[in-house]
Amino acid sequence: MRQFLAIAALAALGACGQQADLKPLAGASMPPVPYGATTPPTTEELLEPDTLAAPERSVELRRRSETREDDPFDLPPE
Repeated sequence: MRQFLAIAALAALGACGQQADLKPLAGASMPPVPYGATTPPTTEELLEPDTLAAPERSVELRRRSETREDDPFDLPPE
């Protein structure tokens, strides 16, 4: 029973998180303002991944098996 209470307490502590805005550590500063920008980026903008970090799919996945078309570049090695 004690183990169950300990696991439940750890799970409850692990589930709670800080909901405040992010701030730099003591002695550290925010990143410099990007070249050409008039205002520094917000924390939300800094946490948003750029396009290369999380690219979107540009092709639709196949839903069922289909026969492949003949590929003219699929040549045997010479």
